[in-house]
Amino acid sequence: MSPPVVAGRLRVSRKSAYAWHAAWREGGAGALRSKGPSGRPSRMKPAWRAWLAMALERGPAAHGWVEDRRWTLPRVALLVARRFHVRFSHSQISRILHEMDFSVQVPVHRAVERDPQAVQRWMREVRPEVEKTVREQGSWLVFEDEAGP
Repeated sequence: MSPPVVAGRLRVSRKSAYAWHAAWREGGAGALRSKGPSGRPSRMKPAWRAWLAMALERGPAAHGWVEDRRWTLPRVALLVARRFHVRFSHSQISRILHEMDFSVQVPVHRAVERDPQAVQRWMREVRPEVEKTVREQGSWLVFEDEAGP
């Protein structure tokens, strides 16, 4: 298959396809293998990642955050800085956590005092009236928990 055909099928430049073709001719399939990520290596050492994974599994309360048992990027960054005396930006911490297979989680908050029957009654009787009033006034209805912190 010619380099221009490869370029068209893979949606890359013809220059790249010709470069790959030349590399393949000179070094075979091994010359086309990835050389790994470009750029500077991460300062987050593998042993640090292992420690961080264990620390995160222990939870925020084990590290002094007892009022709110959620991990946030600033907290994780502070935890790493305290332990290893190296500062990472929040975007770097996010990338590191993603590489460690951690994902963003949003906890479901339900009040202990929640009364399911009162909620159903409000949804059935009160909410339609509120929405009607909002429509008539041309206003917006925003619930505080949806408006942000």
